[in-house]
Amino acid sequence: MNTQRENFGSKLAVILAMAGSAVGLGNIWRFPYIAGENGGAAFIIVYALASFFLALPIFYAESIIGRRSRANTFGAMKTLAPGTPWKWLGLITVLTPLLILSYYSVVGGWSIEYFFKALAFDFTGAPPDKISSFFGGFISSTWEPLIMHTLFVGATTVIVFMGVKNGIERFSKITMPALFVLIVAIAIYGCTLPGAGKGVSYLLKPDFSKLSGSAVASAIGQAFFSLSLGVGTILVYASYMRKEESIFSAGAYTTIADFLFAIIAGFAIMPAVFAAGIEPGAGPGLVFETLPFIFNQMGAAVPWLSATVAILFFLTILVAALTSSISLMEVGVSYLMENTRLGRKMATVLTGVFVWMIGIVCSLSFGPMSGIVIGGENIFGALDKLCSNWLMPFGGLLFTIFVGWKMSRADVRDEFTNGGTRSRGLFKLVYFLIRYVAPVGIIVVFITAILGL
Repeated sequence: MNTQRENFGSKLAVILAMAGSAVGLGNIWRFPYIAGENGGAAFIIVYALASFFLALPIFYAESIIGRRSRANTFGAMKTLAPGTPWKWLGLITVLTPLLILSYYSVVGGWSIEYFFKALAFDFTGAPPDKISSFFGGFISSTWEPLIMHTLFVGATTVIVFMGVKNGIERFSKITMPALFVLIVAIAIYGCTLPGAGKGVSYLLKPDFSKLSGSAVASAIGQAFFSLSLGVGTILVYASYMRKEESIFSAGAYTTIADFLFAIIAGFAIMPAVFAAGIEPGAGPGLVFETLPFIFNQMGAAVPWLSATVAILFFLTILVAALTSSISLMEVGVSYLMENTRLGRKMATVLTGVFVWMIGIVCSLSFGPMSGIVIGGENIFGALDKLCSNWLMPFGGLLFTIFVGWKMSRADVRDEFTNGGTRSRGLFKLVYFLIRYVAPVGIIVVFITAILGL
């Protein structure tokens, strides 16, 4: 068994890595279309409340378990609750991130394809009807999406293969600051497009009549998905934290960064959606159908600027996808390393192959396997709903119950406050949220989903 563990090198490295895990396609790709399907501004309000009063306490719960045990999700439960069934429940949170990564990598492949199209200047000067046909024609084909999916899984595997400091930490330090600069620039431009005002109003003026029980559940599910909660990614990253680092600071900064990035992404996408005359609830392809329209509009006046922004934007999406995918893969890799005799290299390769194989089916569900429908969704959509609306909240419930009711209060306080040296005044509030508020909120989500409200 390989029990050697690496550490992040600094407080900044911890925050950037955790923010990288959170900030990704969940913000740029998923948030705009989920918000579009559920009423815009009203959805955002619920999403904000869910992020800070439900998701953040779960973030702290995962972090406490991870750093206290210094193990993967399965090993953490085995270490902190030896001789109990908790270890088997921990095993669920090893499988969930790999299922998420399998379809997430398909979208990552889409970002590679569009990055290549941007490099080839395909969006500059192209007729609008050709631009609108790009996406549907691409995802419904067989081989091209599979090739891009393979490239994305390969890139993720290479970064994780390099380890915590040389791979994950170095990649996060370089890419995270650039992501914020690029998405802010795109948002500013998108808000200046003719007709963009309706999109801005859609994001700022809430219509609570559109808030159904399912919309609330979707907002909470999005908060979980975006922060990578309930799947062990934060737990594993926290297990690489040094004892002197503040769990409170890491969680607060990560949640704030993730929420702000999602809102900025909304302003980058939704005004352009209305400017392009696209339905805001258009679904998973929203970003890939909308942004090329912006670049086409830009190209009419300044072709070189259009090409440059298109390249930078789809590079942004690709990098954001990778910062999250490496954290998802690391959960499976850490499990194999610590529970078998495998080293990092072989564990990474095996995890990558597993994800790649499931992702093939998800990719084909838009083309040759599109006739397979599960609960009204294709395989890709069904897996997304299973993970974001069920498995992730279940994992979050598991972690909060474990920290709030299984671990001793003294151990939780010791870990959260760094032995009584940090954030002591906030401990009672955080512990109350972990013990009572977060579990109740998650149970409400389950009841809502079961009853179909």
